[in-house]
Amino acid sequence: MNREKEESWVYMLRCRNGALYTGWTNDLAARLRAHQQGRGARYTRAFGAQGLAYAQPLADKSEGLRREAALKKLSRAQKETLCRAWQAQGAAAPGFGAGQEVFGPMPGPKEKQEEKG
Repeated sequence: MNREKEESWVYMLRCRNGALYTGWTNDLAARLRAHQQGRGARYTRAFGAQGLAYAQPLADKSEGLRREAALKKLSRAQKETLCRAWQAQGAAAPGFGAGQEVFGPMPGPKEKQEEKG
């Protein structure tokens, strides 16, 4: 079996400190669970993954890695714009269901302010 040709995902997680963590995987739901349970990347273990902010399916690992690198080069404002557009699609957005299943609904702006409290 050629794992290089499996579908891959690039994603951004909103962390509790407000930062966006960008990564890629070939199993979005499993990777989100790992982040949520503190078994993900070192950054999300330290700052806590709060929810899925963006996800995009890609044809294979090579495309996933290229897209991840491109997203990491975007400015914070560009990343936020991309996340807002993805979230505006709601349940129609790719990966939205996996994010809701693992993290539940993302807090709205008012809820985020109350958490900082």
